[in-house]
Amino acid sequence: MEFTTGGRFEVRITPADVGKRVSVRRVIDTSGMAEKFTDTVGVLTSWADGVLRITRRSGETIPVEEATLVAGKVVPPTPARRRVPATNAEELDRVAARAWPPVESEFLGGWQLRAAAGFTRRANSVLPLGDPGMPLEAALRRTAQWYAARGLPPYVQVSEGTVGAGRRLADALTEHGWRPEGSALIRIGALAPLADTGADLSSAVLARTPGGDWLRRYGRLSRHGPEAARVLGGGPSVWFATVPGEAGEPPAAIGRCVVDGRWAGFTAIEVDPARRRRGLASTVLAALADKALGEGASAAYLQVEEENEGAHALYDRLGFITHHRYDHWRGPV
Repeated sequence: MEFTTGGRFEVRITPADVGKRVSVRRVIDTSGMAEKFTDTVGVLTSWADGVLRITRRSGETIPVEEATLVAGKVVPPTPARRRVPATNAEELDRVAARAWPPVESEFLGGWQLRAAAGFTRRANSVLPLGDPGMPLEAALRRTAQWYAARGLPPYVQVSEGTVGAGRRLADALTEHGWRPEGSALIRIGALAPLADTGADLSSAVLARTPGGDWLRRYGRLSRHGPEAARVLGGGPSVWFATVPGEAGEPPAAIGRCVVDGRWAGFTAIEVDPARRRRGLASTVLAALADKALGEGASAAYLQVEEENEGAHALYDRLGFITHHRYDHWRGPV
């Protein structure tokens, strides 16, 4: 939306507001009799080197030169919704992909080929959200070549809830010798109840980056290099929570949350095995949910391996329901 006005404005945001939902106005044309402006609303995800980056509800990130800024304010969060959000598999798959971004990617029509040196299948698989723009056999051949060039096995992530398309793709993959290898469930729920569990929020330390202690608790990092850190740090508005352990010991619990418009996605919830069943996972979730509510989110999602019964029991108690399942299909070598 563009505006032409001669009024006076005021900038009421600073770099300290990173992570909050903001509305800014900037100059886009000074050549005419009156200046032209455009407005941007979204989460202020960074402010560095004279450039603000604002992530819209759609996930698109807009760079705004500080020199062009004429007005800005923090937008109050929307009232928290306490019911399970309405959504579809495609929206959730897109949001979840933005929250766990690959190190490199390439598009084949509506297919996104993602790679991150093998760190998790999610970041090293094809996300098919449309037609690949070529016959399926050719697309699968291109896919296999792309991953082979990176020393990786080819995977395609197939969601069962994409209105028949997932089932048709799974059938076609079977015909071409691909096989499912690893299933996960995407579970969703209202965000507000997560912050209202009565947990002691002050026991969790929140940060924009994973500190050394956080990384000590995160089990997967030891098997991967800097690519893992890039995936963990990627996303529209990322927060890390740490519940400290005993002196000199790794944290008692950790977690990660990515705020993207109305959605807050939770990943890497890990608890010291010796301290499980003490409410530490709920504490981490509550602290992150409270921060996400402050940024205007109202809905929560997370991804859980299908066979992880302990995690499912916890999320059942917290009000999450299963929205859909997805499988990673591995291509023949």
